[in-house]
Amino acid sequence: MNAIINPRRIINRRALIAEISLGLEGKYFEPPMRSGVVSQLKVALQTGYIEIRERFETSGNSLNTLAENSLLIDQLVRVIFDIATDRVYPVANRSTSERLSVIAIGGYGRGELAPHSDIDLMFLHPYKQAPYIEQIVEFVLYMLWDLGLNVGHSTRSINDCIRLSKDDIKVQTSLLDARWLWGEQRLFRDLQEQYNAEIVTGHGPGFVEAKLRERDERLKRTGDTRYVLEPNIKEGKGGLRDLQTLSWLTKFLYGVSNLSELEALNVFTSQDVNLYTKAHDFLWTVRCHLHYLAGRPEERLTFDVQKCIGEKMHYADRIGVSGVERFMKHYFLMAKDVGNLTRVLCAVLEDQQKKKSFFTFSGLPRRRSKINGFICDQGRITVENNNSFRQDPMKLLRIFSVAQDQSLDLHPHALRLISHNLHLINSVFRENPEANAIFLR
Repeated sequence: MNAIINPRRIINRRALIAEISLGLEGKYFEPPMRSGVVSQLKVALQTGYIEIRERFETSGNSLNTLAENSLLIDQLVRVIFDIATDRVYPVANRSTSERLSVIAIGGYGRGELAPHSDIDLMFLHPYKQAPYIEQIVEFVLYMLWDLGLNVGHSTRSINDCIRLSKDDIKVQTSLLDARWLWGEQRLFRDLQEQYNAEIVTGHGPGFVEAKLRERDERLKRTGDTRYVLEPNIKEGKGGLRDLQTLSWLTKFLYGVSNLSELEALNVFTSQDVNLYTKAHDFLWTVRCHLHYLAGRPEERLTFDVQKCIGEKMHYADRIGVSGVERFMKHYFLMAKDVGNLTRVLCAVLEDQQKKKSFFTFSGLPRRRSKINGFICDQGRITVENNNSFRQDPMKLLRIFSVAQDQSLDLHPHALRLISHNLHLINSVFRENPEANAIFLR
């Protein structure tokens, strides 16, 4: 998560605990006291919301907003948990079965909590659920619901998590994003160790296949095109879910927490990472504006908000083009970049798998040969060097023609270079007789 400036202006957990404790001093927590505590928590929640929104309206920094929203909910959950364990159901010496850890999962686990998104919590215990655990979980959830928060929740043992992960890709993915929040941290570490040993290690290809199949099914529902008049910023093609899929795949396969680490692994270039970062920042900024304007978790960029969001993001009118047109054009360019990154990553993963299989079984050196001005590398067509397309823009079309004639796949490096050199396709290129001949074949 982004570093947060002056976090106590959003919420001061210790001050809030002290304020609540003052009213409970020397007393058992009884039902009539509940409404007073809820009122204090509501004030803290609303104060935090106002501060976060003011910061966003001033700076437009959505990544800070996501981290600040996560912090606000983190601290409220911690306060409520401490009230439950210290005041409502105090136990002098908890047994092993009464240990409990609160885990943030999903977008909240990643520290990417949009203004009106649901909060996903998992209550982790070691073995069979004890009555004490049930009491604590129930208290925490009802307090959060009393605050008007939408909370998704589950209560599981470590073995439950592993068993469900093996059967359900959604559970498996949610645990990939899991973040310890409060309670017994050792429980969370035990879960991580078992998850990595039994779910991650040796299961990369299966995870990739399942996530890409999940993506295909999602796009069938939402429409397999990014060029729609009212795009879904979250689930649509080239939207945030596609970016998250890239993040899940790389995290599962390479164990990276930051995409910049993929440069050293020859998965992404610095230019790829830059494209990802720009798309990520842009799409999250749009989503935060959407949530604030709608006052709810709205994900569709509808006509009635496009102009307003464009103005908030400083897309002014220019001669011959309106601000909203410039904004939507930028949106579609970002969505296209996300699509290019997805193709590059998929090609890299497939290429790495092919190389792994080839070297495992053959022990032969890498096969490279020249073909019609291109390089054939392990059955994939690519260019001789990084400047090939700049030196001869016609190769942007020829490479597809040769690939088709020779029944070759495009090398991930070639795909990356093509996406980075699309600006070479200008009016001179389009009027070139060779370009037209290749295109009409």
